[in-house]
Amino acid sequence: MNDMTFPLNETHDASLRSWVASANAPDCPFPVQNLPLGIFRRAGAEEAFRAGVAIGERILDLPAAHAAGAFSGFDELTRAAAHAAAEGGTLNGLMAMPPAAWSALRLALSRLLRSGSAHETELSACLVPQADAEHAVPAIIGDYTDFYISIHHATAVGKLFRPDNPLLPNYKWVPIGYHGRASSIGISGQAFHRPLGQTRAPDAEVPVFGPCRRLDYELELGIFIGGGNALGEPVAMADAERKVFGLCLLNDWSARDIQAWEYQPLGPFLSKSFATTISPWIVSLEALAPYRCGWTRAESDPAPLAYLDAPDLRTSGAIDLQLEVLLQTPAMRAGGQPAQRLSHSNFRDAYWSIAQLVAHHTVNGCNLRPGDLLGTGTQSGPHPQEAGSLLELTAGGKQPLQLAGGEQRLFLEDGDSVVMRAVARRAGLPCIGFGEVAGTVLPARSPA
Repeated sequence: MNDMTFPLNETHDASLRSWVASANAPDCPFPVQNLPLGIFRRAGAEEAFRAGVAIGERILDLPAAHAAGAFSGFDELTRAAAHAAAEGGTLNGLMAMPPAAWSALRLALSRLLRSGSAHETELSACLVPQADAEHAVPAIIGDYTDFYISIHHATAVGKLFRPDNPLLPNYKWVPIGYHGRASSIGISGQAFHRPLGQTRAPDAEVPVFGPCRRLDYELELGIFIGGGNALGEPVAMADAERKVFGLCLLNDWSARDIQAWEYQPLGPFLSKSFATTISPWIVSLEALAPYRCGWTRAESDPAPLAYLDAPDLRTSGAIDLQLEVLLQTPAMRAGGQPAQRLSHSNFRDAYWSIAQLVAHHTVNGCNLRPGDLLGTGTQSGPHPQEAGSLLELTAGGKQPLQLAGGEQRLFLEDGDSVVMRAVARRAGLPCIGFGEVAGTVLPARSPA
């Protein structure tokens, strides 16, 4: 197809069906064309976390499948990839292999799990219901970088603080990012205490210490790095996506009042490092290849500098990926009411592409390593209902958000749960989903 993206192959055939019946249901997020990877174990069981593949409502236990000899008939590269995935409790070993190995394992899994496979009987015993599983962060994350690639989010937030100059002059030239904290990244279902920190009211002369009062979420995608690059060796745009093992959903929780006081001159610190939640499943760029679309930019905007440009960027540099945020309050939960959708946006509206993030991150010689995580920054669309944070939806906490049952929210309250989902859809193609990332706010701990 082109230098930037994975080519289409037999795993993308829309007519494929799986012998796992639930994978064939309409709108199932995990059909045989998806095959995302994660780390799991049976909930409450005294057993090790291990690699698995989501297929319908089940998880294929990769170590069990490997032990059953399911991969013995494949070539050496596939067997090596299967062994790397089956060994240990993280995906770092597989991430360190070349993209050809990831693709070979995906092809093998497709053939093993599609209808007509000769391995159905032996692999049926290797399936675990997703409802019975619990998950762990899928990789040892060495470093975490959070970007700021939605121009709609950047402009909306800029208007709140700089009405006359909402977008800073560097935004259209350079992908903005900051180095985040990897140790506080947790898996979907994460519950965390409301953070404590310094804040200063606009009319106050001195700051105070206490619980955050303006707690927010941020709808993002996470980009897991595979392969990496040596120190001092930049990654060119043409090679950038070959360094991407896959994507997940990411909620970068934010303490807006702590952030407002601390962020100058060096940017976010305690306002971001208390919790970041990711979804359990990593969806490969190969699975998303049929959902590529053109990367666009206003004609009046500057063209990317040469190191951030590529011949295929404008034809296939973006991904048509629908995103949504839902909120369930304690009152909704007590009343048996489902979470209420707050916004709906699309990743194709991002100002910078995945390849551009990798190329920019490494252009100074910075070395990325297998398992490193990049956040895209809040993904907001051009319309108000497409905002990816409460900061935008409530106009900086000035316009309450009306919820079902008469409740209102300016920012998150104790007991609130936020759920984010993502799915790629296109006529005639299967639904490629990410599952969901969920997190719940606990009350602040007593100040020391």
